[in-house]
Amino acid sequence: MEVIQHSGEELQKALVSNCQDLVKLYRKHTKEEKCLLEEGLHPGPTHLFQPITVHSDSDWIPAHPEEPQDFESFYRDPYRKSPSASHNTIYIQTIGSFGEAGFQTDQYVDWLREYCQAFFYGLSVKLLPAVSVAETGCTFRVNSNSHNLQILTGDLLRFLSKRKPTDAFCIVGITMIDLYPKDSWNFVFGQASLSMGMGVFSFARYDDNFYSRNYAGRLKKHLQPKQGNYSVFDGYYTPPITSTLLLRSCKTMTHEIGHMFGIKHCQWMSCVMQGSNHLEESDRRPLDFCPICLRKLQVSINFKISGRYKALLHWIEEDPSPASRSEDASACHSALLFPKPTEAFHTSKLWLRRCLDILEKR
Repeated sequence: MEVIQHSGEELQKALVSNCQDLVKLYRKHTKEEKCLLEEGLHPGPTHLFQPITVHSDSDWIPAHPEEPQDFESFYRDPYRKSPSASHNTIYIQTIGSFGEAGFQTDQYVDWLREYCQAFFYGLSVKLLPAVSVAETGCTFRVNSNSHNLQILTGDLLRFLSKRKPTDAFCIVGITMIDLYPKDSWNFVFGQASLSMGMGVFSFARYDDNFYSRNYAGRLKKHLQPKQGNYSVFDGYYTPPITSTLLLRSCKTMTHEIGHMFGIKHCQWMSCVMQGSNHLEESDRRPLDFCPICLRKLQVSINFKISGRYKALLHWIEEDPSPASRSEDASACHSALLFPKPTEAFHTSKLWLRRCLDILEKR
């Protein structure tokens, strides 16, 4: 295992820059905000922020060498996109089944929406009406190795481009069905067009049993369905909604939407914007930004850092009782059966409290 440890001077320059206009911009942060951000200048095991650990050559950084993006290079990038008064909404489009129809499925998708609303604090996040695989008109196949259904990402991006509302900052498609970008590829977790503010991502491989031989999504027969015959997706298996699946889904959604702002893969310290080649590496990433990537998002949206952390903490700690959210008795009963499974978010909850202790000097 290799630990990537940058010097305090390198991290200071990456966070603030040596250019006077950006130094002045940094000074606009409150004393408490600067105290939090500068916690990242000396990452360590007991600190708020951790150094990056590379466990093998198959991890993202050794496999995909990239130029690190500091705050200055992000800020001066002429191609990056920021929300505006007329384009300030993130839209989420669900594609295909997310489980058996009912309150649990509806809640899961809304939990994702609410999490993104807190994470990209200050922007509106809305759900578009769900669509079936057939409605997208996409190409699909059966994977020759895993024998599960897959849909073609390029076709989904073309579909999303037609669905994108005029006030959208970006639109993201999410699905529980596996994806592939072209015939020569085995699979892909997702694909995006940053210039057009679109992306599509699959959570299928976040099922703990996906790589086992008894995975329920493997087709029992070696079918070769005809293109255009979408009946093969009727009743197709979707992973059970667990706390781990919700955590992984939130992490993927925010990482990929982060790219829509022009934030590149983080190579400074442990961060949700780190790239990942496999599930084990993705699970090692924290749920939130390092200070350098946080500054990139903050300057794009102009939120108060403490307000964002409070919103995220509220999402985790929110009382699962639906009494205050619905007057309908049957809806209340169903919601009680499916409280938000936030057990996997415990570490993040403690981390957010530590951040707020600094920001509010408690």
